[in-house]
Amino acid sequence: MPSDVTLLVGTTKGLFLIDGDTTRSGWTVSGPHCNGWPINHAVGDPASGTIWAGGGGDWQGAGVWRSHDGGRSWTLAKLTTGQIDDWAANDPDFAEMIGWKATAAPFGKDFSQVWSLGFSQGTLYAGTKPAALLASRDGGESWEKVHGLTDHPSAANWNPGAAGLVLHSIVADADDPAKMWVGISAAGVFATENGGATWERRNRLSNAEAHAHHDHPAAPKDGETGHCVHNMMRAPGAGDVLYQQNHHGVFRSSDGGRSWDDITEGLPSTFGFPIRVHPRDPGTVWTLPLNGDTQGRFPPGAAAAVWRTRDGGANWQAMREGLPQQNCFFTVLRQAMAGDTRDPAGVYFGTNSGSVFASVDEGDSWQEIARHLPTVLAVEVLERA
Repeated sequence: MPSDVTLLVGTTKGLFLIDGDTTRSGWTVSGPHCNGWPINHAVGDPASGTIWAGGGGDWQGAGVWRSHDGGRSWTLAKLTTGQIDDWAANDPDFAEMIGWKATAAPFGKDFSQVWSLGFSQGTLYAGTKPAALLASRDGGESWEKVHGLTDHPSAANWNPGAAGLVLHSIVADADDPAKMWVGISAAGVFATENGGATWERRNRLSNAEAHAHHDHPAAPKDGETGHCVHNMMRAPGAGDVLYQQNHHGVFRSSDGGRSWDDITEGLPSTFGFPIRVHPRDPGTVWTLPLNGDTQGRFPPGAAAAVWRTRDGGANWQAMREGLPQQNCFFTVLRQAMAGDTRDPAGVYFGTNSGSVFASVDEGDSWQEIARHLPTVLAVEVLERA
């Protein structure tokens, strides 16, 4: 069974589990799980201990793996077919060698990857590439499309980001199962308040005139934040406070995404991927700026820092203790930062160079708890209920 805190680390070569003890130390690594599939995201249910891991690619097709025993065994819900299925279907010897058997894929070749997962109120959600939202109400065994979003009137005009047209952020309201937000790169933020039947696009800037000078193609313009949202989280408490790391800045919304305030001032760059919000304090947020989208996508000055605000983005502070301060060229991707709910809160991130860093004092100091993993695509936390 999972330890007190288990990090679910999705990589290009499978899922890894990093277990810590009651003091969030003594970390141990197991893996790779999920037959070495690329795993873009993983989530867990603290009540049951179930873990779900989503991923795939052109070769495997898309699917969601699930484990009910802390990662010792896994079952795959294969959602689309890939090149391996085409090869095996036409080559019996190859099929026998890899143990392939023809199985139905409910979505054919509609999408190539599961990019994100979310679990709320007993429903498991999956975001895909190209962008669609799926829902499972039986723990990941069967799936259906959320057509209210997939068939949104604006869908024909959604433009892909550099990683493709991906639905990467699934943000639920734990107190209201009818409310949800998703982030799509590069189509922006969408919200529903009726359980997914209809969706509203929410990208409006609170102060459009202040951004009239930007000439970057992903910058805020036409009164909107810019549709290339990289990651998004809801803050705890009432009021629907949201934060997003965009391709061109960090933004805060106090009204569920209906309007967004730019809170980038004080950060060393406008570019980055992940964002993390404190589990109890809606004003405490962490992000990890990179030097720029066309400048290498590594920490400014090749010195790593997680930046923290305690006042909702009015002020930012660089947290560097324990992080490499010379010749640091890693990238931290959009889903590769996570947090636990302990006091003080733990914060964790993984790098494309295969390291995982942890802070158990809300970012004041950091330690490397794993290294030499494959490229880290996602980090989430499963805590024992």
